[in-house]
Amino acid sequence: MAFLLLCFSINAFAQGNGNANYASERPSTEATTIEQVPVIDGNVRTDPVWQAVTPITELWQTQPNAGQPASERTEVRIAYDQETFYVSVVAYDANPKGLVVTDARRDASLDNTDCFMFILDTYNDGQNGFVFGTNSQGVEYDAQVNNEGQGNFNSNRQQGGTIGGFNINWDASWEVKAEVGDYGWSAEFAIPLRTIRFASGNDRVWGINFRRNIRKSNEIAYWAQLPIQFDLNRLSLAGKLTGLNLQNPGNLKLIPYVLGQTSKDYEAPDPETDFRADVGADLKYSITPSMTLDLTYNTDFAQVEVDEQQVNLDRFNLFFPEKRPFFLENAGLFSVGSPGEVDLFFSRRIGIGNAGQQVPIIGGARVSGKINKSNIGFLSMFTDEVEDAGIQKNNFTVARFNHEFAQRSYIGGAFINRAGMGEGTEDDFNRVFAADGRFGIGKKAQLSGFYAQSVTPGIEEQTHSFKFQSQYEWNGLDLNAAYTEVGEGFNPEVGFLLRSAFRKPEFRVLKQIRPKNFIGILELRPHVTYRGYWDFDGFQQTGFLHVDNHWEFKSGMEVHTGINFTTEGVTEDFEISDEIVVPVGTYRHREAQIVFFTNQSKPVSINIRSVMGGFFGGTRKANTVALMLRLGEQFNSEFALSNNDISLPGGNFTTNVFRSRLAYAFTPRIYLQSLIQYNSVVKLWSANVRFGLLQQANTGLFLVWNENHNELGISNRSITIKYSRMFDVLK
Repeated sequence: MAFLLLCFSINAFAQGNGNANYASERPSTEATTIEQVPVIDGNVRTDPVWQAVTPITELWQTQPNAGQPASERTEVRIAYDQETFYVSVVAYDANPKGLVVTDARRDASLDNTDCFMFILDTYNDGQNGFVFGTNSQGVEYDAQVNNEGQGNFNSNRQQGGTIGGFNINWDASWEVKAEVGDYGWSAEFAIPLRTIRFASGNDRVWGINFRRNIRKSNEIAYWAQLPIQFDLNRLSLAGKLTGLNLQNPGNLKLIPYVLGQTSKDYEAPDPETDFRADVGADLKYSITPSMTLDLTYNTDFAQVEVDEQQVNLDRFNLFFPEKRPFFLENAGLFSVGSPGEVDLFFSRRIGIGNAGQQVPIIGGARVSGKINKSNIGFLSMFTDEVEDAGIQKNNFTVARFNHEFAQRSYIGGAFINRAGMGEGTEDDFNRVFAADGRFGIGKKAQLSGFYAQSVTPGIEEQTHSFKFQSQYEWNGLDLNAAYTEVGEGFNPEVGFLLRSAFRKPEFRVLKQIRPKNFIGILELRPHVTYRGYWDFDGFQQTGFLHVDNHWEFKSGMEVHTGINFTTEGVTEDFEISDEIVVPVGTYRHREAQIVFFTNQSKPVSINIRSVMGGFFGGTRKANTVALMLRLGEQFNSEFALSNNDISLPGGNFTTNVFRSRLAYAFTPRIYLQSLIQYNSVVKLWSANVRFGLLQQANTGLFLVWNENHNELGISNRSITIKYSRMFDVLK
């Protein structure tokens, strides 16, 4: 009741969103065909090719003054020929010396910078697209969007990285240059058509939208206006780009690599330095402009950052996100289930053992793309045996299909299979069959869900799982409700289950409110969320009721104030720390929660999260403090400490996880990064240091140093040098 009163009382003096009618006709522009190509140097204003193209100039704010014209003039021009798609922007700025650039690395977040981004819905399906962006330093930023970037509305994970939705790890081969002048700044993009997927033919229409950040005023503006809770990924509300006459440009890329590695296991009985040399390759071929074949042989991911350390203070599984580029490309197409909780396909099961050990990937193939309104994906990977770990050869196969209808609707299915290879493996398999769908109700609401069955030798009953969800989002109001069930015999061996055998209702009510001249507030977000887990005997395993309000200030500072009402039902004693046991019982508690962070575009910013309250019959004080330091756009650093101070009837203990990230970008394509961590539970120090000299599409030279120390001293060390290069065979 208090939450509803807060919504209504603040709404009484909240500003509206202007006169925008977001459900009306979207803006449209026509692409210009050119014969002479522009010089890609960042200079737009004096280039005769660009000056012959009529600019788009009307952008509309979503913040701070929703529905109002952008405070600075922006000119966007679009052109193309039979090989390349071109976009230019002139971002006028009254104070160009005040432009904010926080990070010069490729794919660094542009949220806290002055930037320009655009999204291309090349299938014009209102669901899937490609994002490109840059800032005044000419940083390359690209990403892949599936399902309008949507994921699970209630994250239960301790660490982000959901599969699908928004994929920043998609790396394309394209070019961008920028310049800064007394007028502001400008940039030019040249995107080869063979880099993206589209349907060829005459008079094609793409979805498109543009975003500009003006950081000094915390301003975000779009060409196609959006309700305040949506961003560039909301493709069903994008504008239209017409007049495209496109031919198949052909695409065949070969990406070989060579690798050398030295490693030493100091904990082995007779430590010796091992040397490994390896070669492998990926091949990418466009069967059609909208359907791509990827082949990989002796797949290697030596340049990928290691996982962040986590501490498990519960009875359930920890989630570690996928970071390997091959599996992240088109990951949204293969995603099915409830991300982070019931993932029916989780690519980390391929090439990574249950204990985290590396399993060699012999190779595999992937076909993915679109035929008319049908999305099709097929993946087959082969992994080698690891005798010391008792892991044998396996084949992993995933087939995915969905067909799209009007109003953001689709119906689809999936087949996920693991099969042991070799003698005596006839009954060594696991299969999951799934059907899923979504029914859009206008532009504001949708119903969605999935149903799955697993097949495992020896498991015959309760092999199902399903979820049904309803959602309404519009003009700052977000209503969400869902029900999930996982049977006791459901066993997705190539998936991820946060926990097994449960019934779970959940809901969320959130309102974004933009007050007028209220103590410097930009936005208030009062909300209530709830999730509850019950077993099939009606016993409640977990209950979590969260009542909160986010206070976002125009200065970029935010404060979150909330209270949690928790229930934990423990059916078996479990050891939460060394010799400290949580006994069977039902524990009901309350927690106070506060989050505070300052403007992250500033050279120095902090982020603090504190939770204090009852915990398994005792108390817990959980505090995370992160300090971010930046020197210009080249040096970025983060120092974070997560501490749990826990007092239980069975004993007291503390946990600490320290994380330090340092990054120096010599240029947008040359960087040095380090991740140094300490986990007090396992008394482990780890260091991951990576040097990269990038060429096209995240290929190039990589030098990686990994080292681990336990309480006895160094445990292992490895140094890897890898070189990969992309050959555009048809260019």
